[in-house]
Amino acid sequence: MKIFSHELVGNKTAITFDSFTFSGGEEHIRFNPSDFATTSKIEIFARLTDSSKLVQLMIAVDALKRLSNEALPIELVIPYFPYARQDRVCVEGEALGAAVMANFINSLGFAKVTIWDAHSEVSPALLNRVVNIPQINLLERCDELSQRLSIGELTLISPDAGASKKTIKIAETFNGEPEVIQAQKMRNFKTGEIIKTEILGDVEGKKVLIADDICDGGRTFIELAKVLKDKGAVEVSLFITHGIFSKGLSVFEGLIDTIYTTDSFRPIEEFTTSNKIKLQIIEM
Repeated sequence: MKIFSHELVGNKTAITFDSFTFSGGEEHIRFNPSDFATTSKIEIFARLTDSSKLVQLMIAVDALKRLSNEALPIELVIPYFPYARQDRVCVEGEALGAAVMANFINSLGFAKVTIWDAHSEVSPALLNRVVNIPQINLLERCDELSQRLSIGELTLISPDAGASKKTIKIAETFNGEPEVIQAQKMRNFKTGEIIKTEILGDVEGKKVLIADDICDGGRTFIELAKVLKDKGAVEVSLFITHGIFSKGLSVFEGLIDTIYTTDSFRPIEEFTTSNKIKLQIIEM
């Protein structure tokens, strides 16, 4: 978690603070009041990737509000919105995780909440005073990828119906230069296993780019890349906004040549690398 003080004249300063975890598991944070003497706004940047970080955020907000008698607006930037994939109740007895998380964030009373490339329209609809940074805005920060798309060097692959709208938006941004090809997958509804992947177009001899919002273990992209290679694609790249990569990058070796992602889920120094895959991280 990083905290910044903004002054009326436009200066932005990183604020240091003491933090530790008590032996009983309780989180503790302490600020220096003098650091906020000229502050007009506070900004918190957090990667809420585990439960302890949620508690740290809650404790930090309470401390900051007490320091200013709740007079200073506090804005939150959480690039990866946790529980975004739990945006519907699929089986009776489950929680609506996205709503639970949104209620938690809303309860802290932020002046603005910024997220990146929400998984669906559900999360932004649940959050108060939210700004959702579109995927295309993040992709455009990668000069190499933008250049390749602008000259039509890459054919865009939409991995499933859910990603098609965003994929078409990428093509439109680059004046329709990239061709768009739709893929579709069939799952076993009982196990969730992908049993078949189809490409609805010709990729023979083409350099292709799969674009989507989240990569966790990567099974969708592994199966898709296998079919793309079998169909004659000469290069397969992957653009992912939120790179979790819980199985590491080695699972993509021999299938995906280049991976582009942001540092939304983890800082750049925490990424694992692979000698067989080119990894480009768009730092924010």
